[in-house]
Amino acid sequence: MHLDIPPGEFDAYIFDLDGTLVDTMPVHYLAWDLAMRDFGLRETLDEDLFYSLGGVPTHRVAQIIAERYGLTIDANEVMHRKETLFKEHLATTKVPVIGPVVDFARRVAATHPVAIVTGGGPDVAGAGIAAGGLQDLFKIVVTPEDVPPGRGKPAPDMFLVAAARLNVDPTRCLVFEDAAPGIAAARAAGMSVVVVDSRPSAG
Repeated sequence: MHLDIPPGEFDAYIFDLDGTLVDTMPVHYLAWDLAMRDFGLRETLDEDLFYSLGGVPTHRVAQIIAERYGLTIDANEVMHRKETLFKEHLATTKVPVIGPVVDFARRVAATHPVAIVTGGGPDVAGAGIAAGGLQDLFKIVVTPEDVPPGRGKPAPDMFLVAAARLNVDPTRCLVFEDAAPGIAAARAAGMSVVVVDSRPSAG
């Protein structure tokens, strides 16, 4: 994997979690597929749809998937079921870290503040961080619970919260993201972005 790091110095570095630092996206996909089947889905969840929603808050993902398949759901119930399934499967699955990104994060964390901005709730984020062995590296973790409802990715709010907690100007932050909603959110916050292409190739 090649990371296209822009030239120049940044004051802080912000990382998405799933699909950027830790290869947990296949476990998230499995959890979504199983959860939506519990709530009426009668076919395999569209993988392209799932990946297009990377970083979007879990509650909103439930609504979008239900709309796509014409399902009537309680988004809160689906969200809790999905998060439970994710943690159950993560506990029995060895997920690799995304080496080039984690190696870079560890290098810059020695001299610069770092943070995670993720679409999962605190429990899910904590499970993913622990699965990647990253507890020592990231003390600042921003989730959708840190912003008003509806202001998760692709809105810039979560990244702006991270910049404030890092005590840096948003325009002086470099963000690592793998999915379109997060990339859009970071750019809307005035931040530079490194796109991480971690999705497995088809075939």
